[in-house]
Amino acid sequence: MKSWRDSNSVIHPSSLIHPSSVMDSDVLIGQDCKIWHFCHILSGTRIGQNCSFGQNCVIGPNVKIGNGCKVQNNVSIYEGVECEDDVFIGPSVVFTNVINPRAFIVRKNEYKKTTLKKGCTIGANATIVCGITIGEYAFVGAGAVVREAVKPFALVVGIPARQIGWVDKAGNKMIFDSQNRAIDSYDGREYVLVGDEIRAYEN
Repeated sequence: MKSWRDSNSVIHPSSLIHPSSVMDSDVLIGQDCKIWHFCHILSGTRIGQNCSFGQNCVIGPNVKIGNGCKVQNNVSIYEGVECEDDVFIGPSVVFTNVINPRAFIVRKNEYKKTTLKKGCTIGANATIVCGITIGEYAFVGAGAVVREAVKPFALVVGIPARQIGWVDKAGNKMIFDSQNRAIDSYDGREYVLVGDEIRAYEN
């Protein structure tokens, strides 16, 4: 088998690729990444800086991963899924990319885009049905089955997933005062709940 070292892939020399992992051609991996045992990065995949992938991950083809993302063991991120910066994906999370798959029908031209926005977390063993967006800093609880878009900062759990609250950038539950304002425990920024939406508070 041809080594990725002999292919047209570009992998930053500061990144660690375990010898058991396979890199296809036309792969770009930024600096300070770690790709552990038995991973497969397929053609056309673009991975930013300071990302880590646990054992037995399959990424691609044609998947874009932002900077600072952490993908735990046993995750496959298929074409149609895009991760922005600082996304956390827990072990054995499942993504789909076709709504109505059949073994005997080729539907590669029917992939539904799924977007994981900056800073969101997907808990262990969650399932993300394709064609939705998980909002900035949202938190999907372990084992949830997500079939609809998740608002920024929302906390969703269950089967099917339902929203039970709001979290801040640190992943802690937001505590609102009498004026529906909350202080982010991560950076001290102030937010306000307006209707069913979290907004940065402006004096």
